[in-house]
Amino acid sequence: MINDHVSDMIARIKNGQRAGHRMVSVTASKLNKSVLEVLKREGMIEGFDLVDLGGGKSEIRVGLKYYSSGRPVISRASRVSSPGCRRYYGADKLPRVSSGLGISIVSTSKGVMADHEARKARVGGEVIALFG
Repeated sequence: MINDHVSDMIARIKNGQRAGHRMVSVTASKLNKSVLEVLKREGMIEGFDLVDLGGGKSEIRVGLKYYSSGRPVISRASRVSSPGCRRYYGADKLPRVSSGLGISIVSTSKGVMADHEARKARVGGEVIALFG
């Protein structure tokens, strides 16, 4: 049983990229889907598909993205908030990743978005993860 679906998803993405896989499967959840939508919008993954496994279960298949040299697009991925220790930041204090080249994914009252989108909308929230 997985208690933290986002941490599990980040670990699967990192491990899949280290192994050179083109696709990984992650547990389907609303938060995972929202995080993957932000990663796709920011160009860090190829895309994702929700797959019904039957019996009320489903998973998300994530297409990993690589540069032409074979290096993974996501070089850094880490969980900031966890179920036991939530991290909240105001719009002006949101962390910048790699001097703005990476993204922080923030869960706000207006939905899950990248840090630059949250700053533009002037909303803070829970920083879920960092991707660079």
